[in-house]
Amino acid sequence: MAEYERSRTMPAQPEHVFDQAANVSQLDAWLPQALHVDVEDPPAVTVHEDSSGQDMPALLRSEPDQMRLEWGTREQGSYAGWLQVAGIGSGASEVTVHLSFFDEGHDPGEQAVCYALDDSLMRLEEQVRMRTENAAG
Repeated sequence: MAEYERSRTMPAQPEHVFDQAANVSQLDAWLPQALHVDVEDPPAVTVHEDSSGQDMPALLRSEPDQMRLEWGTREQGSYAGWLQVAGIGSGASEVTVHLSFFDEGHDPGEQAVCYALDDSLMRLEEQVRMRTENAAG
């Protein structure tokens, strides 16, 4: 089993960050660019992976009271992950993403996963920034 975790501080209230991260109609705006989520009957979703062309049945759960998203494969148990938003004061938040790969065949390796997580967190911050700037303006 391999586990990876990355965090990023964002200059926004944790509620704003979580609302953006949990918005299922805009997941593609911040998820790794090779992944696309089709929400079926929540918590059931299908994840399409561009590199393999495969669709994988998965689950996506949102826990707004805990500001946490959890996901994972439905049938194979290949991977699972979570995103947690925490307020750190002064209107800022820390977002942590954690991935666990239970099947070595699904683990793309540390370098690829860490790059994808960092890129996703950066893109989420951009989405949060655009949302808060639009709300203020």
